[in-house]
Amino acid sequence: MNAIELGPLVLSGERFAIIVGVAVFLLGTGVLASRVSPRFNGWSTAAALGGLGAARLAHVITHWSYFADDPLRAAAVWQGGFIWPWALLPVAVAAVVMLRERRLMLWAAAPVIACALAWTATERLTSGTEPVAAPSMTLARLEGGAVNLATVDGRPTVINLWASWCPPCRREMPALARAQDAHPDVRFLFVNQGEGPAKVAGWLEEAGLEVDNVLLDPAMAVPRHYGTAGLPVTLFLGPDGRLARAHVGEIAPEQIDAGIARLR
Repeated sequence: MNAIELGPLVLSGERFAIIVGVAVFLLGTGVLASRVSPRFNGWSTAAALGGLGAARLAHVITHWSYFADDPLRAAAVWQGGFIWPWALLPVAVAAVVMLRERRLMLWAAAPVIACALAWTATERLTSGTEPVAAPSMTLARLEGGAVNLATVDGRPTVINLWASWCPPCRREMPALARAQDAHPDVRFLFVNQGEGPAKVAGWLEEAGLEVDNVLLDPAMAVPRHYGTAGLPVTLFLGPDGRLARAHVGEIAPEQIDAGIARLR
């Protein structure tokens, strides 16, 4: 669900669409460089890097309150977070500066349009989310007691699938812990995959994290129910317990808040 498996690599539909779009763009500019003008070689590189950089910068500026305490996180492009209309400006500027001729600028529109079409089609095909109901499954809480995932209490639910051996899981956990504190009207469930209570408790203590509702899923049954692949995965469930969105891979603080806002 919402992910593409390429051998050991698991990509979200959004990230896979970006790769497909950029690949189509570079393929198209390569054809133009060989058949129309070699100037397209330099332009393609400048346009691709400039477009990605501008789209990321726009995201950082728009969500600056999330980056102010950790500006270096702007370089964490693997988390996602781009505002793509901003990419058109450096693409156009590079075309004027490097292609120079109007004829070549008109040719340049072809790979840009092909990129947009491939990108959009791929994302729509790979990023759909089925409204799967929560499983009737009871998991032990690290703090004691148990939780039935099918039980709803009128609040939206965020389920994070994680493990202590997973570097992206470790990086995103502080942001999820802060979100749990900031959103008492949302139920957070941290479902550990395949590790014992001593291992989980030891890592949380070592990391200095205090989170509620840490659940143990030794059989890794929750990802099978939702059809997810890889770790980490963050699931956003509506108040009725049905899946509204799945985020595959490391999640950023602004993406957590945006996912919760959509549930409301």
